[in-house]
Amino acid sequence: MSVVTSIAQTAARAQARNLLAVASGKGGVGKTWLSVTLSHALAQRGQRVLLFDGDLGLANVDIQLGLTPAKDLGTVMAGQSGLREAITQFEEGGFDILAGKSGSGALATLSPQRLAELRDQMLQIARGYDLVVADLGAGIESAVRTIAGAAGTLLVVATDEPTSLTDAYALIKVMNGTTPGADIRVVINQAANPSEGEKTYKTLLRACTNFLKITPPLAGIVRRDDRVKDSIRHQMPILTRHPGSNAASDVATLAGSLAKAP
Repeated sequence: MSVVTSIAQTAARAQARNLLAVASGKGGVGKTWLSVTLSHALAQRGQRVLLFDGDLGLANVDIQLGLTPAKDLGTVMAGQSGLREAITQFEEGGFDILAGKSGSGALATLSPQRLAELRDQMLQIARGYDLVVADLGAGIESAVRTIAGAAGTLLVVATDEPTSLTDAYALIKVMNGTTPGADIRVVINQAANPSEGEKTYKTLLRACTNFLKITPPLAGIVRRDDRVKDSIRHQMPILTRHPGSNAASDVATLAGSLAKAP
């Protein structure tokens, strides 16, 4: 049995409907910013939210928010704390954060067994939340497959760049193969306008329909907005610094479609 098959079968046994995995085939598409903003928007809707920084080795949720957690995934993997003890309250946003460990090669190369253990511990913690948003790494590495395979919903983030669309398709293909029937949805980020975002989505949809025989729905379109860079530069959530911006409004709309009923 291959490692991929083993991971897929294990993930099928350990799944949380309230886990939203956010992933992308390519880096640089705004995945982490979207995860942060989506968590904030969900919290504003009264949801109890945990943001899990699962971009193992290149984690930067804490950096975007100007946080310096005393404990993170690095301390957990080193046996210095439990996963629950590493959770930090982000009071400004009204949600909790489980920070990663930026630049840790050890985390980026965890064995399949350790990844499965980490996933199962996270699913246990997820029971105490309405929603857990997992910001995963770019690509189709085992860490992405393991956690995304356990998610109730996988949001695949893409932009109109050809390489982004190609890699998003590759991610969808792998996840559809390892987790048949998975709830995979597409988010188009940094769109010039809603019409252009629709065109980008339809380009990806055609490839999925023609070659994979699946039709992942469009979860949302987030418009390109210079205030995103400004909020990141100031290490503040855009819903705090620029709550009326186009990008903030678009993510709030996305949150409305994903929020769990009370």
